[in-house]
Amino acid sequence: MNKHTPLALALFSGGLDSILAARLVQDQGITVRCLHFVSPFFGKPQLIPHWEKCYGLNIEAIDIGDDYIRMLRQRPEHGFGKVMNPCVDCKILMMRHAGSLLRERNASFLISGEVVGQRPMSQRRDTLNVIRRDGDVRDILLRPLSARLLEPIAAERDGLVDRNRLLDFSGRGRRSQLELAEQMGIAEIPTPGGGCRLAEKENARRYWPVLTRLPNPGAHDFELANVGRQFWAGTSWLALGRNASDNQELERLTRPGDMLFRLCDFTGPLGLARPFAGPWDIQVVQDAAALIASYSPKAVQHATEQGKPVSVRVEICGGEKTIVDAVPSRRTGLPWGMPDFIEVRDAIRKECLATFAE
Repeated sequence: MNKHTPLALALFSGGLDSILAARLVQDQGITVRCLHFVSPFFGKPQLIPHWEKCYGLNIEAIDIGDDYIRMLRQRPEHGFGKVMNPCVDCKILMMRHAGSLLRERNASFLISGEVVGQRPMSQRRDTLNVIRRDGDVRDILLRPLSARLLEPIAAERDGLVDRNRLLDFSGRGRRSQLELAEQMGIAEIPTPGGGCRLAEKENARRYWPVLTRLPNPGAHDFELANVGRQFWAGTSWLALGRNASDNQELERLTRPGDMLFRLCDFTGPLGLARPFAGPWDIQVVQDAAALIASYSPKAVQHATEQGKPVSVRVEICGGEKTIVDAVPSRRTGLPWGMPDFIEVRDAIRKECLATFAE
């Protein structure tokens, strides 16, 4: 970069709007560095080399997992969306983080692909103002796709950015974005939506127990909640691999104190237990072993035909190993399962009402 070329930092999700916003500013001769934020709930850093080649942008991954989970633990000030998505607080957190990087890197302003009126919760005009204010980016945040509908920022007033080359997109339609992408020669159009796991009902069932039952959940806990089949029985938490890939990921996510369950004589799922509320007693261990064995067809067949239990090796990470006998069964003493979405939704709404009533 020429020392006289201005630098801007762009929030980059990988969606079409973020691509177009960065390209609009870059096409004005301004150097743009894209920030792709990553957490257990969103981010695809493995796609960065492809994105850079496909869209002609410079992109780096920024991990904000710990800060994001701290916000969830404290509960989002502006509440959740339809599921467990704290969209407004998410944007504010990203803006604050990007603003701190702006100063560190001596950049001139920030870029976001937000469009006025596109999303009902986080992109209403009043909400965009809240995000700009609470994110402490009031006069440094440029939204190129809707800039001409918004008041100019310092970079526009100073002539660093040509406001006349910015746009006035609004609403939920994508026709204008698709036409602009064609003009820019962008051939690969990202699929809309699907960027945040917190907006999906199935994932809310996975994440809510982690958030509400663990005393101090961290990024590694929510990463574990993303893998395989998830089971809870009170404060007992068990994850089961569905295939070899899941089993490998569970191995990677194992932490000191976790327990790994493996069938001794049959192929089957790897089980990972995270006993955060204290060591499991032998009855809980045997109960979990029976559940895990029930997902191995050969173990179930053996137990049925021979009338005998199967052996399951239990290894405490960083500690002892033992073998327990278990009869494969999904009707165990403990009520293993996950909360249904209605239960999660009602709990979230109850918390939100209590928060706003204070």
